[in-house]
Amino acid sequence: MKKNPTGPSRRSFLGLAAKGAVSVVVSQSLIGCTVGGATDASSTDDLATGGSNSTTCVGTAALTEGPYFVDEKLLRSDIRPDPATSAIAAGVPLTLRFNVSRISGNACTPLTGAYLDVWHCDAAGVYSDVGGTGSGRKFLRGYQITDASGAVDFTTVYPGWYSGRAVHIHFKLRLFAGATKTYEFTSQFFMVESLTSTVHANAPYNTRGQRNTLNSTDGIYNSLSAAAKSALTLATTQTSSGYAGVINLGVAVG
Repeated sequence: MKKNPTGPSRRSFLGLAAKGAVSVVVSQSLIGCTVGGATDASSTDDLATGGSNSTTCVGTAALTEGPYFVDEKLLRSDIRPDPATSAIAAGVPLTLRFNVSRISGNACTPLTGAYLDVWHCDAAGVYSDVGGTGSGRKFLRGYQITDASGAVDFTTVYPGWYSGRAVHIHFKLRLFAGATKTYEFTSQFFMVESLTSTVHANAPYNTRGQRNTLNSTDGIYNSLSAAAKSALTLATTQTSSGYAGVINLGVAVG
């Protein structure tokens, strides 16, 4: 799989994973085999239980797709550009690694060959290609295919906000047999509020004013258990250009 040459190195991501990663849980019960837990070098005020380490493989909590998914079929790790204009979405750089595992009984193994889409709004709270100012554009969307270790990397920007939702990033995992879709899983993760306040105090985010929905008042976030809220909050490490985070996903593929 071709990686974005300007993105983070595998070594830097492995170092981050050793410091801490987000494990996304569906319940309090733990299933079996990968490193879990979460830390955040900038803030941990929203992480109720994320500071501990565990050696577990956990199921991922599904959450709504929402109205803004578009299957653009953009195979790329750097999702910032608009393919039509090559314009780069403005904002603080955010690099993401997803580690995807297949859960079967007590065991979890890397899920290879899975299509993982990521999409989110820009610094102004706009999604591409769904009408309005984003109509016909394709910024901040793309997919990668998990490698032999079940990993994919993305380069994006820290998301902005729009009315009624806390700051979040969507993802969708799919498996195909030829052209036939055999499995689909959709969820989203959230950002640490104090870090969002820090990022959004600067341009280009600060033209939007104060966001009106926090994690604590977001209906989707609050549909989760306390453990799942903690697990679905992205732990980040500051980099020379922005921030980086790791998301561990476990799915029970039938």
